[in-house]
Amino acid sequence: MDKKIVSTAAVIACLSVIFGAFGAHALKELINQQHLATFEVGVRYQMYHALALLFIGFSTRISPRTKRLVFLSFVLGIFLFSGSIYLLSLKEILPFSLSKIAFLTPIGGLFFIIGWMLIAIRVWKLK
Repeated sequence: MDKKIVSTAAVIACLSVIFGAFGAHALKELINQQHLATFEVGVRYQMYHALALLFIGFSTRISPRTKRLVFLSFVLGIFLFSGSIYLLSLKEILPFSLSKIAFLTPIGGLFFIIGWMLIAIRVWKLK
């Protein structure tokens, strides 16, 4: 077990639950339905990748190097993809413009894809 990956995954999952509750209870009165649905996409992707990191952290069949690369890819993906989605969803209640960060969302998605491909390649090479 990789304690760093598992503990980080647990914190990321916990934050996902907190953000989900925040969206369901506090945000529904502050932002429109479309922005709320977008916010929820960020929450879902954060949780999916937290659970994937738990799997990676507990896996004994994936090399430490691959674990580190997947960990880095998924954490960057969560920060850039979900983080930018959270901020962009709140644009109608924030006092400043966030349109310039929209380019971060697909970059974060690319990091998710890289992480999943690293897992696929590693599993494919298993004997």
